[in-house]
Amino acid sequence: MTATLDLSATERAPATAGRMASAAQEFLGSLNEQQRRVANLPFGDDRRYTWDYRPLESTPRPGLRVINMSEEQKRKALALLDIGLSARGADTVRMIMDLEIPLLASEKMEGRVTPFVRHPEQYTVCVFGDPSRRLPWAWHIGGHHVGLHFAVIDGDRIASTPLFFGANPAEVRHGPTKGQRTLAPEEDLARALVRSLPQEQKRVAIVSETAFPDILTDHYRVANAFAPPDGLAWSAMSADTRNQLSQLIRHYVTRTNDELSGLYWRKLEAEFAALTFAWAGSEEPGQGHYYTIKAPSWLIEYDNTQNGANHIHSVLRDISGDWGEDLIAQHYAEAHRQRLP
Repeated sequence: MTATLDLSATERAPATAGRMASAAQEFLGSLNEQQRRVANLPFGDDRRYTWDYRPLESTPRPGLRVINMSEEQKRKALALLDIGLSARGADTVRMIMDLEIPLLASEKMEGRVTPFVRHPEQYTVCVFGDPSRRLPWAWHIGGHHVGLHFAVIDGDRIASTPLFFGANPAEVRHGPTKGQRTLAPEEDLARALVRSLPQEQKRVAIVSETAFPDILTDHYRVANAFAPPDGLAWSAMSADTRNQLSQLIRHYVTRTNDELSGLYWRKLEAEFAALTFAWAGSEEPGQGHYYTIKAPSWLIEYDNTQNGANHIHSVLRDISGDWGEDLIAQHYAEAHRQRLP
């Protein structure tokens, strides 16, 4: 079952788009010429599709690093974060960035040698295109365990995927923030769901006793919808299980602000009848585990297996709409129709 919606009705977010455009212009206006050459690239530049959730040394991200900004420039850059995300989402991203501090401390305690610079300002901000015009433009904030990608089409249609949050450590074990769990609901809601399943449904939902070592869609430009496994179908779930799953999905969707998440929820909800939930690994806390939620046009993936199952990756992908590709296609189709006699 594939549900389709009129994107012109569901993806218009004029309030958010206007605030994003103003903030992006303010940020770019605060930069000198050298900084702006790095922070502002053409919308058609292929680097718009460059992303990763590993440190910058693994995959250099386009844009200006926060560590190379003045305090005023940093404030203006991160204003985009506060506009595109909900208050919870923006706070979570800041917590993820700050995890670089206890991560560095842990690596020093363990005597680990890595090629990575652990610093809460090792993140890049990039604007693609001209936010002062009605032509398509986009902005990214990326770095270790943060992947934010917003595209603005026709001045008020916004795409917000890929949307990636990670956490290392998932639970801080040492220092002044000991006990902090940055992505606790992503883990706890899913574990509660799988534990509540009747045994016959659990046998379908748990596709492997061993968790996969990472999310299977990785950081590819296009998410392979066939890579994550199928599992228990929505149609086979009880009302209580459906409610738990809806709560988990909504937690991912409401990483973005109310205007965006409200619109996107309608798209996702239209495909609930065709979705599946799969789990791999242990049901016990502190043991490696993985889950995925799949529908015809979108998917969620999560894993916590690395560093003794204390290292989370979680992502929301849109099969046809990542990077605003569906909105861009519609934009050009409408422009072509308008040119016809």
